[in-house]
Amino acid sequence: MSGHSKFANIKHKKEKNDAAKGKIFTRLGREIAVAVKEGGPDVNNNSRLKDIVAKAKANNMPNDTIDRSIKKAAGDGNNVNYEFVSYEGYGPSGIAIIVDALTDNKNRTAANIRNAFTKGNGNVGTQGCVSFMFDKKGQIIIDKEECKQDADDLMMLALDAGAEDFAEEEDSYEIITAPDDFSAVCEAMEAAGIVMVSAEVTMIPQTWGTLTDEKDIKCMTRILDLLDEDDDVQQVYHNWEE
Repeated sequence: MSGHSKFANIKHKKEKNDAAKGKIFTRLGREIAVAVKEGGPDVNNNSRLKDIVAKAKANNMPNDTIDRSIKKAAGDGNNVNYEFVSYEGYGPSGIAIIVDALTDNKNRTAANIRNAFTKGNGNVGTQGCVSFMFDKKGQIIIDKEECKQDADDLMMLALDAGAEDFAEEEDSYEIITAPDDFSAVCEAMEAAGIVMVSAEVTMIPQTWGTLTDEKDIKCMTRILDLLDEDDDVQQVYHNWEE
């Protein structure tokens, strides 16, 4: 999917109501809690926490909310009982889907995710069945309208900070990094006053699939909607070019 399509999807999600934003903040808070439990509350010494904080800022999570989440997690470390689980499977016409979740009840989560796939005419597969079709990368999306830098200057800023690739789309810029370089590139953007619409370590498909049958499109949308409604689900990756 081009940066343009990614940008359009992000804009659409961010224009949803405050309840949706509240759900995003809840999910980010849960990610922060797990990261703090695993690596401590010091952002500079906890790379996973650092990446999540960058993602939280790109989602307009206020700094004081981020700080409170970190302090709360540091104080309640023994009460954080979420664990990371990942599921892989197929949607209609073989569309590849990866679901990452944080759960305190793996049986409940597994049942809910299988239900979402089944209702959308898909199926959960074995671990590794589709993840080989994705590359783990840092991805930063910038709205052209909110960016005062011209494309060449922004590209040099990104590459100098350690980015792997830079792409200019119709209404956005896309910056790709290795996971280990993601935080450094985010910090460079932040220091330069660049507003990031999205910033996260994500799974980028190597190839994209299209759906032309109306029934398949409805089924795929059904899967994604059900997964989005599940409080345990943190992130969904797929190779459907919507």
